[in-house]
Amino acid sequence: MVRQPGAKGSLSRRMFVALVVACAAVAVAVTAAASVIYQSAFLADEHEQLSGECRTLASLLDESDDDAAVLASLDLGDIRVTLVDPDGTVTYDSQADASELPNHGDRPEVVQALSGGAGSSERSSDTVGYMSLYEAARLESGQVIRLSVDRAGVLAFLFEDLALLVALAAAIVAVSWLVSRWLSRRFVRPILEIDPSSGDGEAPYEELDPLVRRLNEQHGELMNRMSAIQDAADLRREFTANVTHELKTPIASIQGAAELIRDGIAKKKDVPEFAGRIYDDARRLSSLVSDILTLSKLDESERVGDRELFDATTRVDLLSVARDVVGRLEPKAEKAGVALSVRGVSMQITGSSRLLDELVSNLVDNAIRYNRPGGRVYVWVLPQGGQPCLRVSDTGIGIPEEAQGKVFERFYRVDKGRSRDMGGTGLGLAIVKHAATYHGAEVKLESKVGEGTTITVTFPPAA
Repeated sequence: MVRQPGAKGSLSRRMFVALVVACAAVAVAVTAAASVIYQSAFLADEHEQLSGECRTLASLLDESDDDAAVLASLDLGDIRVTLVDPDGTVTYDSQADASELPNHGDRPEVVQALSGGAGSSERSSDTVGYMSLYEAARLESGQVIRLSVDRAGVLAFLFEDLALLVALAAAIVAVSWLVSRWLSRRFVRPILEIDPSSGDGEAPYEELDPLVRRLNEQHGELMNRMSAIQDAADLRREFTANVTHELKTPIASIQGAAELIRDGIAKKKDVPEFAGRIYDDARRLSSLVSDILTLSKLDESERVGDRELFDATTRVDLLSVARDVVGRLEPKAEKAGVALSVRGVSMQITGSSRLLDELVSNLVDNAIRYNRPGGRVYVWVLPQGGQPCLRVSDTGIGIPEEAQGKVFERFYRVDKGRSRDMGGTGLGLAIVKHAATYHGAEVKLESKVGEGTTITVTFPPAA
């Protein structure tokens, strides 16, 4: 029966078949070898006995005047006696009419006897599975006396013991079945006891080490992946809740101010104030939506591992980006009473110019927002260890040590009330972190409460 592709084979069945085939092959080989050895020894002994009788008979005929009469008077049992003249003519045969027999001058044993005094040979008998043994001796008269006898060969031995061989084969199959069941249970049980869900399985056999090691690795990868999926799910729920909360606040403010204006409750002199509130909250909503879209694109780019999903990469001068950002935020810094400065050397980065601009903008904007009147913000673009490096330092309020590991999380604020008053979305540093990851950069934060904060972004070496 042809096994269908994908069908599973049984280990115990395979062991059974292998044992039966191996035992049967060994039994056949041993039987055949034993039969050949036994036949060789048996035939050698028969030749020796037949040769002795041939010499005895030759001595008797040498003293006789009528060889045929002497031979006819003897009872040699199953031994056939043939008397051959020097020219090969058969003059006497104990089992056939001599006149009807062909010339024996070409028979090997006769040729040997005529030339050397004695001859010996063996040939396949007319009876299947038997051998005819021949011994010949030359008489003083020049004639050759030949004795022959049929003896069983290998096939005859096997056929004679056919019943025994069939019984032996059946015994081999039975023993193989019992042994295979015992071996399969002994060898397969440790394999079945391997627990792939534990993550720390041990191979019962050396040959299974690579498989068990791989199972343990896959278990670890699966657990890490499940943990990552759970973390991502938790992050999405938290992000959704935060987005909902952050959107509700400006929407409620816009709705309230608009209702006051619509219903005529607001005095005419207060309308510009309410309109300004609506404008400010609308801008805040716009910034929040823009930051959310940026983070979503970055998340998708990281998930599929394709940077081109966000933006086409080009060669960007980091110092030029820093100068553009500082120039754009200069009015905001002046309004807050904060001085800005940018210094450094031209450093080329391969990446997204829009995303690099957003990275620098968020760092500088945070440095201005969380500074104090008369404070300063320093922007540096310099090589560090052969790598392009952006450093933004401020002399602001600083970040408590216990909060420094959380400031890059989405919507995390050290002082929530103050942050909302300052107009932040809570996504700036999260965008910085993901934008740095997008460019293969590392972000380092150093801060001390009351003294200021320094954030350093180190990019990979320039090509």
